[in-house]
Amino acid sequence: MSKKQIPIEKLKLGMYVTDLELKPGVYVTERNRPWLGTQFLSQGFAVNSQAHLDELSKLCQTVIIDLERDASGGASRRPGTAKQAVRGTVVYKEVRPVEYELNVAKEIYFACERSVEASLESARTTGELDPKSLTGAVGNMTRSIERNPDAMTLLLRIKQKSAEQFNRAVNTSIHMITFGRFLQFPAERLELLGLAGLLLDIGKIKLPDAILQKKSTLTAEEYELTMAHVVQSVELIRAAPGLPIGLEEIVLQHHERHDGSGYPRALRGSQITIDGAIAGLVDSYAAVTSRRAYAEQSSPSNALSMLYKLRGKLFHDALVEQFIQCIGIYPVGSTVELNTG
Repeated sequence: MSKKQIPIEKLKLGMYVTDLELKPGVYVTERNRPWLGTQFLSQGFAVNSQAHLDELSKLCQTVIIDLERDASGGASRRPGTAKQAVRGTVVYKEVRPVEYELNVAKEIYFACERSVEASLESARTTGELDPKSLTGAVGNMTRSIERNPDAMTLLLRIKQKSAEQFNRAVNTSIHMITFGRFLQFPAERLELLGLAGLLLDIGKIKLPDAILQKKSTLTAEEYELTMAHVVQSVELIRAAPGLPIGLEEIVLQHHERHDGSGYPRALRGSQITIDGAIAGLVDSYAAVTSRRAYAEQSSPSNALSMLYKLRGKLFHDALVEQFIQCIGIYPVGSTVELNTG
């Protein structure tokens, strides 16, 4: 979290307030807890109305804002961080207990998996995507995750335990929707992230099986072919009618890296959109926690530790920290041994 103290007259709509510095004489019911003497019931909120500004102007001389959650577009930021706000302002409530949502999520999950398999087969044989079934499947997954994200996440863990080949596309899609929900993005943005997750690597259908299944290090020529899958994915998406605006850019950026070492355009820092940075982060997490021909599968905790070490280098530092909070060191469905044995 990156905080900054500003005078109340510089507070703008979209800024995220974390602490209040009250004017002399304003009643405070508990030391260092000025929130208890105001209309604001919880510590930390986005300023999203003129009424908020008016009330704070009566109470405060200065406020502390979180630069990483600022959506006003006007706050200064640390060098190297993206200018777009990392977090949104939509508040999601778990409207259904996980035990009830689980049965619904199971049907949605397997229907989505069938849609992905059918779309991949269609793309292999015809060279074209069928977006209708994919958008419907992602919409259903998004609704389930909005109601309770734990049900779909638990299914991921069960599927990983019981299947030899886990569908990376569905894995990535679910994690991107879940992360977007955690970041309080609106529903249409969750669906965009979910679709991107399904289609990040669609261009790999054009790669030879010998490269996809190779267990040893790729040659320079093979690596060049592999990198081309990003542009090929975008070409397939561009040719498919009815897919949402912004999808191409997310897919195009999912192998770009914060320090400029990525591909295909070697973008760096704020040149990478927040959604593109999310795609790169989640895709990397999904890769190392899935079974691969060329590397061993990592545990979620080891994968998160790796991402944490690479924050500010390969990945957007604030997003890495938010993703770790979202997933948790021991995600839903993990087996753990307590200190009692």
